[in-house]
Amino acid sequence: MSTVLTVPAFSDNYIWLLCDDRQKYAVIIDPGDAQPVLKQLVKYKIEPLALLITHHHHDHVGGIAALLQKYPHIPVYGPKNEQIPHCTHALVEGDRIHLEKIGITLSVLDTAGHTAGHIVYYGDKKLFCGDTLFVSGCGRVFDGTLHDLYQSLEKIAKLPPDTQIYCAHEYTLDNIGFAKWVEEDNMDLIAHEKRCQALIDNDKATVPSLLSNELKTNPFLRCHEPTVIEKAERFMGKPLTMPSEVFSAIRQWKDSKYD
Repeated sequence: MSTVLTVPAFSDNYIWLLCDDRQKYAVIIDPGDAQPVLKQLVKYKIEPLALLITHHHHDHVGGIAALLQKYPHIPVYGPKNEQIPHCTHALVEGDRIHLEKIGITLSVLDTAGHTAGHIVYYGDKKLFCGDTLFVSGCGRVFDGTLHDLYQSLEKIAKLPPDTQIYCAHEYTLDNIGFAKWVEEDNMDLIAHEKRCQALIDNDKATVPSLLSNELKTNPFLRCHEPTVIEKAERFMGKPLTMPSEVFSAIRQWKDSKYD
């Protein structure tokens, strides 16, 4: 069985070490900064096997070069449709990464939207989703499209409900604030906020989240719900007939009025 170590970086990033159950080996996911990763590897005497990258933004790739200086022979996996520094294995949906020393196989899913070539890694009921899906939120659109991001989130929503969501940022309380704009009477969301606030108050991460919880509390996965549709239509000032239109409306609402 695999385990995951959390490596905080910058002000709100998470870098993930996906390890075997004895934490002897690890793959490093989205190393925006090398130093905190190196510190953890030395502290726990972990041997890195590979770097796994979800997309090209600097806070996800900035530590690659320094890690390769220390471990020059480890491969770098990343999306085929983006320029990833030092990438040795370009990936698309359907590719699989067999990590025998960790005892896990990761499947690659294309999740364009936040960026045009974003990918995620799924295996052992764990989803390493970069900036596509956040706890109670989703990523902004940069060089992807709103339609692409909606399709990517719909793909994630079809994974098993007990999937653990390992996103790359601690944006949860802020995301919940907007989610309450959309569904202020959502009792699951209110209970979720209390749990997350307690974690933050005790210096603990709110990540990972369960997909089952996201389906109850994340407005960007709830575009079929009447309450979400109503708020989206109110913002746009017109009827919306498709869930993708509802998604685009609430993403634009958050971008323009909340953030």
